[in-house]
This record gives sequence, C-alpha cells and structure tokens, in this order.
Amino acid sequence: MLIVSWSSSGSLSGIADATVFRSVLSVFITAALLNFIKVTLDILLTFQAWGSMEWTQILRYLLKFFVAIAWIIILPVTYSSSIKSPSGAGKLLNSLTWNWYNQSVYNFAIIIYMIPNILSALLFLLPQLQNIMERSNWRAVILLMWWIQPRLYIARGMHEDIFSIFKYVFFWVVLLTSKLAFSFYVEISPMIEPTKFILDQVVGNYEWHEIFPFLPHNLGVVITIWAPIVLVYFMDTQIWYAIFSTVFGGVSGALSHVGEIRTLGMLRVRFKSMPDAFRKCRVAAHKEQALDVRSFFCVWNSFINSLREEDFISDREKDMLMAPSSSSNLPVVPWPPFLLASKVPTALHMAMTSKEGDDHELIEKIKLDKDRYNAVIECYESLKIILVCLLLDYNDKRIVDDIDKIVRNSMQNNTLLEDFKMAEIGKVSNTLVKLLQLLKSEPTDDTTERKIVNALQDFMEIATRDFMKDGHGILKDENERKQSFTNLNMDVIKDAFWREQFVRLHLLLTMKDSAMDVPTNLDARRRITFFANSLFMKMPRAPQVHDMISFSVLTPYYNEEVLYSSHELNRKNEDGISILFYLQKIYPDEWKNFLERIGVDPDNEEEVKGCMDDILIWASYRGQTLARTVRGMMYYRRALEVQCYEDMKSEQADLGGDESARSKAIADVKFTYVVACQLYGMHKASKDSRERGLYENILNLMLTYPALRIAYIDEKEVPLPNGKMEKHYYSVLVKGDDEEIYRVKLPGKPTEVGEGKPNNQNHAIIFTRGEALQAIDMNQDNYLEESFKMRNLLEEFLIKHGKSKPTILGVREHIFTGSVSSLAWFMSNQETSFVTIGQRVLANPLKVRFHYGHPDVFDRIFHITRGGISKASKVINLSEDIFAGFNSTLRQGNVTHHEYIQLGKGRDVGMNQISNFEAKVANGNGEQTLCRDVHRLGHRFDFYRMLSMYFTTVGFYFNSMVAVLTVYVFLYGRLYLVLSGLEKSILQDPRIKNIKPFANALATQSVFQLGTLLILPMIMEVGLEKGFGKALAEFIIMQLQLAPMFFTFHLGTKTHYYGRTILHGGAKYRGTGRGFVVRHAKFAENYRMYSRSHFVKALELLILLVVYLAYGSSYRSSSLYVYVTISMWFLVFCWLFAPFIFNPSCFEWHKMVDDWTDWWKWMNNRGGIGLAPEQSWEAWWVSEHEHLKNGTVRSLLLELVLSLRLLIYQYGIVYHLHIVHENKSFMIYALSWLVIGIVLVSLKVVSLGREKFVTKFQLVFRILKGIVFLVLIGLMVVIFVGFDLAVSDVGASVLAFIPTGWFILLMAQVCGPLFRRLVIEPLGVLCCSCCRGGACRGPCCAKLRQRSGAVLRKIGPWDSIQEMARMYEYTMGILIFLPIAVLSWFPFMSEFQTRLLFNQAFSRGLQISRILAGQDGRGTITKRE
Repeated sequence: MLIVSWSSSGSLSGIADATVFRSVLSVFITAALLNFIKVTLDILLTFQAWGSMEWTQILRYLLKFFVAIAWIIILPVTYSSSIKSPSGAGKLLNSLTWNWYNQSVYNFAIIIYMIPNILSALLFLLPQLQNIMERSNWRAVILLMWWIQPRLYIARGMHEDIFSIFKYVFFWVVLLTSKLAFSFYVEISPMIEPTKFILDQVVGNYEWHEIFPFLPHNLGVVITIWAPIVLVYFMDTQIWYAIFSTVFGGVSGALSHVGEIRTLGMLRVRFKSMPDAFRKCRVAAHKEQALDVRSFFCVWNSFINSLREEDFISDREKDMLMAPSSSSNLPVVPWPPFLLASKVPTALHMAMTSKEGDDHELIEKIKLDKDRYNAVIECYESLKIILVCLLLDYNDKRIVDDIDKIVRNSMQNNTLLEDFKMAEIGKVSNTLVKLLQLLKSEPTDDTTERKIVNALQDFMEIATRDFMKDGHGILKDENERKQSFTNLNMDVIKDAFWREQFVRLHLLLTMKDSAMDVPTNLDARRRITFFANSLFMKMPRAPQVHDMISFSVLTPYYNEEVLYSSHELNRKNEDGISILFYLQKIYPDEWKNFLERIGVDPDNEEEVKGCMDDILIWASYRGQTLARTVRGMMYYRRALEVQCYEDMKSEQADLGGDESARSKAIADVKFTYVVACQLYGMHKASKDSRERGLYENILNLMLTYPALRIAYIDEKEVPLPNGKMEKHYYSVLVKGDDEEIYRVKLPGKPTEVGEGKPNNQNHAIIFTRGEALQAIDMNQDNYLEESFKMRNLLEEFLIKHGKSKPTILGVREHIFTGSVSSLAWFMSNQETSFVTIGQRVLANPLKVRFHYGHPDVFDRIFHITRGGISKASKVINLSEDIFAGFNSTLRQGNVTHHEYIQLGKGRDVGMNQISNFEAKVANGNGEQTLCRDVHRLGHRFDFYRMLSMYFTTVGFYFNSMVAVLTVYVFLYGRLYLVLSGLEKSILQDPRIKNIKPFANALATQSVFQLGTLLILPMIMEVGLEKGFGKALAEFIIMQLQLAPMFFTFHLGTKTHYYGRTILHGGAKYRGTGRGFVVRHAKFAENYRMYSRSHFVKALELLILLVVYLAYGSSYRSSSLYVYVTISMWFLVFCWLFAPFIFNPSCFEWHKMVDDWTDWWKWMNNRGGIGLAPEQSWEAWWVSEHEHLKNGTVRSLLLELVLSLRLLIYQYGIVYHLHIVHENKSFMIYALSWLVIGIVLVSLKVVSLGREKFVTKFQLVFRILKGIVFLVLIGLMVVIFVGFDLAVSDVGASVLAFIPTGWFILLMAQVCGPLFRRLVIEPLGVLCCSCCRGGACRGPCCAKLRQRSGAVLRKIGPWDSIQEMARMYEYTMGILIFLPIAVLSWFPFMSEFQTRLLFNQAFSRGLQISRILAGQDGRGTITKRE
C-alpha cells in the first residue's frame, strides 16, 4: 500500500503501471526477510532445548535457516537485475551480477519461492486430504510433513470441513478487505504528501545539541510521525474484529431466534404455541394434544413454584401464573389466569349492558375474543363441577342440575336474555366471589364452615330468585330453602386440588386489570421470557430419562462462604450499613415476598427477629455462596424426577403407586453432584470458629440434599518402622452424615504440586460418574426451568457439528450480580456480551471457541482419557480453564456453543475486586502467550483460523498493550519534535497548508482507548434480547454513569499486568473475594494497588502532555493541541481518579480526613523487615519489586533500556532554559547532571545523618539538615544573581529532573537483580561444588547471596535511593489526594457519587441511614436467644 500511495497517481489504479507493479513485486523480498527473521528466532528461542531434541529436528531448523539465507540473497539479486536504471543498493547488486538484465529471472524466482505456499493453499482447500497426510505413515508423506511442521502425536487432524472453512474465510476476507481499504485511504494515503514535503525540506535548525546533525532528509521527523501510525495499522485489526464480530454475531443470533420473546406482551402472544414447541423438544410426544398440554403444564407449574420458593414472585402472582395441575374434564384448555385477566369481568359487563333479544349479538361480541369466550365457558363449567363435588345431598345436586338444564336450553334457543335478568349478574358474581373467598381459605372451625354454608345459600338464592326470571319454583318455600345446601363435603374444601380450583375461579372473576405487569420482579420476567423463547430455538429432542446420557457436576471449593452467619449479616461498616440492610434495599420486592412466604408481618420486628434462620438462608441465596450453588445444581435432580415421573405417566405403566420412588432412583443413577472441598478435613478438625462453621454448614448441605457428595483431601500422620512420622494424603468421598464412601491414597499433596483450584478438581474427578461432566464454579447458580433442558443439551454429544461430534458443549451464562452497583452492571454487560455474542461468533463461524470457565459440559470419557479437564502446572496454567479448551482442540476435539440453556454466574462488584480479576486474567493471558499450547495451535491452524484464535485470546491483550504503547510513542515523538524545534520549523513553513493528516494519526486508537471494543457487542446483544430502543437507553445510562472511564481505567490494568508477565513472568493467583462491596476502601489501599499500574504511568503521560503544551504553545493553535490530545487527557484523568470516583463514600469529608491520616501514617512507618506491605511503605516498596528478582538477564536489560526514555526530558528542556542563553554545547547537558549529583549527595548526607545521629544526637541531626538546606538555598541565590536564572527556569527544571530522578530509581531497582545474575551467581558456580549441575539452592550459596547483598546495601546508595523514592511517593500521593480533598468540601459530591454507584433504592436507604446514625436501624436483626 505504501508503494502504491507513493506512486505518481497515488491511487490503487496506479498498480497497472509497469514501474509501480515492478516495485510492488518487491514485497516478496520483504516476505523472504520476514521468513529469515522467523527462522532465526526459532533457532534462538529453542537453542536451549536442542540437547533433548532428535537430530532430525535440529537438521530441519538448520536447513530452514540456510534456505532462508539463500532466498534473501537470490530475490534481491534477481530483482535488482530486473531494473533498467537502478540506483543505490540496486546499482551495487547489478555491478556484482555483471549488470545483466532479465525480467523473467526474477519472475521465475518468485514462482519457485511461491511453490510451497501454493501447495499449502491446495491442501487448505482439501482439508480431508491434509488430515489423512498428517496421520499417514508413508515415508514420502512423512518427509513432506517433516519439512512443513514437526511430527507430534497431538495437533494432528485439526482441519475443519470445507463448509466451516468457507464461513470463517469469508469472515476474514471481508474484514481484512475493509481494514486494508480503510488503512489505505485514511491512514496511509493522506500522509504521503506531507511526508514527501518533509523529506524534501532542508534539515531545520535544532534547538538542542543534535547528536546526529548530519541525518539526511529529516528522517528523524518521518520516523517520529510514522511510528504511531504503523502501530495503529497493526492494532486496528482488533477494532475491525470487534465491528465484524458484532455484526456477524447479531445476524447469527437473530437467525437462532435469540430475543424473539423478550417482553411479557410477546410472551402472552406466543404462550399458547409453547406446548406445541415443548412437544417438538421431546422424543416421546403424545398422540393427544391434551396430554402434551398437561405435560407442558407440569413443567410450567414446577417452574412457577420454584420462582415462588426463591421469592421472585408473591403468592398472588404465583396463583396468576400457575396452570391447572390436572385436567378437570373441561371442554376448553385452562390456560394460566394471567392470560385470561379481565376477560370474565369484561364479559359480565357486556351481559349487564345487553338488551333483551340481543342474545346472538351478545354471544358474538363475547366470541370476538376467543380467550374471553373460553374463560366464560371455563368459569361456568368449573362452577358446576365445584358445586356438584361440594354438595352431598341428592336434592341439592338435583337443583344444580335443573339450573344447568335451564341455562343450556336458553343457550340453545337463544333466549338467554329473556330467561335471565342480566342486570343482576353482577350481584351473582359478587356473591360467588364471597363464597370462593371462604372456600380458598381453609376452614379451621365450625364458625367458618357455617359461613360457607350461608354464603352458598345466599348465592343459590340470588341465582334463582333474582337472576333467573322463572327460578322461584326451584326453591319451593322458605323452609325448604333453609334445609337445602347445608350438607357439604368439607374434605373437598381441604383437598389441595380443589383449593387450586377455588383460587383459579376466584382469580378469573376478580382480575379486572390486564395483568401486563405480572410478574413485577425483573429477574422473574427475564427467566420466564428466556424459558419461553428457548422452546422456539433449535435444540435436539430429549429422550426419556432412563435413555438419556448420564452426567455429573463438579464444583471446586476452597474456603469461601457457605452460609452467611448472623454476625456477618448484621455487622455494620463505617457508614452503619450492614449486608442485610444492603440486601433489603437492593432486593425490596424479594424481601417482601420472603416475609409473605414465611407468614411474617413486616411491621412486627420481634416476629421478624424470630425467623433469623430463614433470613440467613434468604440472604445466602442472594450472595455468591456455596449454598446457592448447591441448591442450583440440585435442581438437576429435581427436574429429572419430574421428567421421569411424567415419562412413566405417559407410558401409562402400572407401578403400583411406586412412581415417585422409581423416579428418584433413576434420577440418582443419571445424575451425580460432587463438591471438591479440599479443606473439609481440616475444617472438621479445626477449633477456629469460622472454619468449624464452614464444616457444619457443609454437613447440613449433605443432610439437606442426600444426593450431594463431598470430596476432600485428608491428611494423616502414619508412624514409620524407624519411629518417625510420615504424612499420607488421601482423596476421600463422603455423603450424608459424614459417611465415608471411598478413600484413595495419593502419592503426595496435589495442591502443592501445581495450582490449587485445578488440582482440587483433578483429585475429585475420579468420583464423578457418567458420560458427561459439567464444571461449575463456586459462584454459580442454576434454575429449575433450565434444568429441564439438560436432556436436550446432552443429546448434542450425539450430533455432528461440522466435521465431528462435540467434545465440549459451551453454555451461556446470566450474570446475576448486575443489579448490585453500577460497576457490577458494567461487568455484567461486559461478561454477558462475551458469553453470548462473543462465544457465538467464536463457535460459528470462526471455530475457535475454547473453554473460558464454567459452566461448559465436557465429554467426560474423551477428556478423562486425554489428560483431564484441568491442567495444573504452577504459574503457566494460572488460567486453567482455557487450557482445557486448548487441550481438547489439539486432540481433534470440537467445541460448540448453545444458547437455549443458561446458568447463573456471579461476578466481582467492587472496583478493587474487579481490578484483581482483570489482573488475574491479564496475568493468565501473559502466561498463555508463552505456553506451548498456543504455539502449537498457532502453527497447526491455517492462517485464517490462526487469526481468529489470536484476536480472541492473547491478541486482545497484546493489542490493548499496543494501544497504550501507541500513546507513549506518539507523545515521545512529539516531545522530540517540540524540544528539538523541528515541529516549529515544519508548522511555520508557509509551503505546508494541510496539517490535518498529522492530527488524524491516532483517530482510530482513541476509539480503542475509550472501551468501544467492549461496548459494541454489548449494544448488539442487549438490542437482540431486549430491543434496540432499550439498548440505546442503556448505552446512554452507561455513559452517564461513567462507563467509558471504567473501561479506560481497566485498559491500563490489562496493559500493566500483561506486559509485566510477558517481560518477567511470575503470574500468580489473585483472590478477588465474592462478597458485597459496601465498604469504603482507604486511600492508602488504593494507592498501594494502583500506584505502579496506573498512577506512575498517568503522571508520566501528564508530564509529556504538559511539556508538549508548554513548549509548543507559541506556534501551535490551541484547537489543534486539544484535537490531538483530548483522548490522552481523558486517559490520564481516568487512570488517576477512577479508583476514587468508583470508591463508595470517597468524597465524605470525615472519610477523607481519616484516609489522609492513614496514608500519612503508612508512609512514615519506617522499617520494612518483618512488616506486611499494608503496614509500612518500605515493606510495600520492596514487595513491588519482587518480580525483578525472578527476572532473567534479558528481561532486566530490556527494563533498563525502556527506562532510558526518561532522559529525553532533561536533555531537551535544559537547552530551553533562559540561563543557557541559547548555547547548544554538550557541556550544558553535562552541567545539568552536576545539579542532580548535588541533590543526590544532599540526600546521602541526610541519610547518613539520620543513621548516625537520629537516636542519640537529635540536635546534631537537625543542625546537619539545616546546614544542607542553607547550602542549597545559597547555591540557588548565587545562580539567580550571578547566572541570570529566571523563575520559569525553576519550573522547567522540575519538569526536566523529575523523570531523570525516576530513571535513577528504576536503574537502582534493576541493577541489584542484574548484578546478582551477572556476578554473584557465576561467582557461586565457581566457588561452590554444589553448583556443577545447575543453580545451587543450598545454605552455602544462600549465605553467599545474603552476605553479598548486605555488602552492596552497605557500600551502595540504597538508603538515599529509598529516601528519594519516598519523596516521589509523597509527591504523587499529594497530587492525587489534593483534588479529592477539594471536592470533599462540597456535600453534594457524596450524594452524587452514591447515586452514581448504587441503585436508587439503596441510595435512599444510605442517606436515611446517615441521618439515623447512632440509632439501631431496622436493617439490623439479631437472633433471638
């Protein structure tokens, strides 16, 4: 593109010109050079492993190296010979080849060079042939494949079928075409003319001492301008991927029927087609439609009952949503009452207002709404059945039959309005409602029964005497009436089935609203609409339970909360907020429903306190606790019981009433749940109250759920024959009341061999059963309605998806913590977009979906015979989840994604929690970048599939780092231009008129910075599932709640931890905590957490922006500066202040004062030995550099080279001081180092004085500090008076010397580990006999390292370095703290922040709690003794 743009035409049509085309052909020389670099890197990076390689592999590396050298010689030589009038290097090559000219030689060389690529393309189009060749043992094929790639057992046969290849090739061809067109017309072409002008311009006058004064054609300026554009060119493919994945994912989701039912209105419209859709999801479909409807109603009612048990709906809402549990021989389908709301009252109103003789018109008006007509028929038939079953006396039943005959005759003869007084039908309805109200409230005494009798008699009297025109004869006289309807079947009233009929009929008669807001709870609405929508999505038919694939669920657990205790729920934070109060405010409707379910009056505090056990469970089910996870997973067993029972009823098998027991037995055979509680044995033996409580709570879970199994690592000391004790480790499985089932001896403690969580899964996987295994994390949840679809999901294992059957079934998740706070909402949207639209595209069309965490379902047999589901090597397998996907794909597995079923997932809800999570994932991606799995996948995938894998795994983090690096390159380039004076000469040149290309250089990367990559998929997925109007509204709300600031801040988190892992390794697990974050994080805590990852980098960018502004304002317009740097100022602001804006109660004055006191105390606490980083700044400062101790020489040298950038400030600014009088001598720069030396000597003097005199001679130490201070002041006065130092020079010197001082700190931190690597360790190898076989870890070398370190600290300026670092930390802390302190003066800031962070209900509650501070609020409940 650069060649075509540089041509005279500057357009793509210029490629038709012979000269331009010949220049374009030089791209093959570039390809040969890149291939040579690749082969060289392969040799360098694998050289240490040559000792364990076969000689054929070493031969292959050497041959490829020599072939690469041959091509970088042949292609340039033949190309130069094809040029008629060469110049420069081409002329030299022509002279070496005797100046012979032959265009066809270069073309022939290209053809030979391209033959391997052509063969690869042919094999790419024939994937089956390639799979066969990779598995072939024919020697010719082995030789060919040996040259192409190493022969390994794994990573063979991974090529997809031709249709799948076509899909992902089409995706990438369209994407790359768009990206290259954009780059050509927007990024490259506009820069050509300004570049040509700069190259033709005479080198300007430098305003500093130029190190390379004879650099021709302003090459430094060109490199400075083009460097960020080149980075953007390679990085913006990630932006294009975000756009195209959003579009393709949206189209794919729409075709998959995602979001077709997203509102209650849509649900009502399509509810009647749900039984038919439900029938299509089952293999054992019934011949009669009524049986299918009954089977669907059974599942539907179980779903609604679970919603009530979980307190998402109230009792009334449950009654409105429930369908009849069994048929009552009605002539119409009895749909749930919420579909028939207001139908009967409307029909009654029509009848009351009808005129006599309009029978046909009345019937037709009622029939206009089929639901209304059916509801009227159902009410009448239900009333008749209820009366017949309620009455015991034969005469009473005869009266009912007589009335029924009259009604039917009237309907048949169209004389309904003539035979009945329709004006009185309202009175009949009201009387019937009173009767039903008494019937549905179970009678407890004779008085209640008498009321029922009276109500029934009143109803019959009004129906016969007032409503029927000729009904007086039915009840002959008053005495007979009193004797009628007194003999009632009270057992019917107490029966649950009939009570259900009473409630339903009562609802049909009394519901006068449309019930469009039922249910009111948003989570209940979401679950109902998703379940309804999923029935219309494509899913396999479910077999009967006894024929389904058996499966297990495995959950790793460490020591998180099982159930909240009363103390934890009621413990108040510094704001007086308890977790229980917090939950009551963010889940007010669920709290109300809970109190209604347990029958407690909300206004009776004593009664509420007496239900503390129930409250603990209610609160625990709203947190990320093990109890919630276990309850959710045991829904599988409950669903299987219901489905098995239905299967037996559909088969009409006569089991003698033993259906329930058989259903439970089959469910136990088909489902197993194992929780891997690795510390269960330790908790059992512990005397600590919390650990003992965890054990008791887990034991209670086993008693509550008899099918639950607990696997743990048991540690026992066994005596040896020599009398010593040895620890033995066992993997133990228990059930019920701690009854041991299995005990397997282990060779050692598994959690010490590798990472804890994956090895916790590995030791327990032997206790799972079945053909499938679902991995569930401890912060997940499940829903009963989704459990009903598990049979369908497992059938996917038997269906081919592409070339093969799946080995991992991907499942979508719902993030249930999204309502907790605005941060939780951001994380929820981000995670939801990834587990839906993101993984949808990864699975189809890209075919690179891996395993990104639970709740995916594994083919257990496939994986347990291929290494398991959890790689557990220390450090490298920190993100163990994705390695299961890598492992499956490398072994010819197939990973799919299915969205008709979902599980719940909890996410981090506080700023520091989220940062820890992002840091952990970034560290994990850094280790993935270095691992062999990614290397093998990258080599064995074809080009397009490799692109898919790269941009969706490590590439995303690498491009995040490049986005930040682009800002640095751009600003340091501008710093070079502005301090050297070259920018001034370019912008002031009258010949350059258009500087817009310079301003547009970073337009695309600023989009990356603002988190647009994450927002685009969110908008599309919310649009699909909730409607695009709702998506637009949520997008606007997210902007108002500062979502761009949140995502921009975490761009820095990803960059820092990913870059550090790439450079030094040493990734580690970071516990994020899964509690509710209602506490305020101290300023010192935030400072420790974000100082190196964000604050230091932001202040460096701030200095860059200030210097660029200060030294370019005289010749540059302010609008140009703002346009170019606005996104960078935003980046700086986010990195500095986002942790405090998203920190609860950060802008309260008393909190601010406490934070300042705490931070100041932490900074001044001297002595780092034996103290935690939270106690002392010195201990923290040492711990922050621990990663350097494990660094290699290469990484330490690279760290040192990168820090050299900080010297450009001093070098450039000192030549702009007034005191130098435009002197450009190098001595000016040398003298500036003299000033730094004086400052360092002063610090050393003060440090020595503190060490010698601070304890016994305090006065002497003060005098010494005074002398140093006076000397420095005297020097400043002399310089001001004698050398014409300006006041502005002082500020400029500060800007110049601050980065230099930081460079000295970085150099000091790196030099210690570097000296140990280069001097001490080689010295130890020479002096210690233990080091012959490698690095010695014994006491001899440890003592050497300790003594050498002590000597270095003694003779080196370490104390001075530490004091200088403390000064920098003081300065940074004050600069960051000052704006917070100013804003804390304004009371409205605290209220604004609370509304920003939390939902409205909690914000109001928090304000009230502050007003009532000191009182015992209603949010605190203590267990009654």
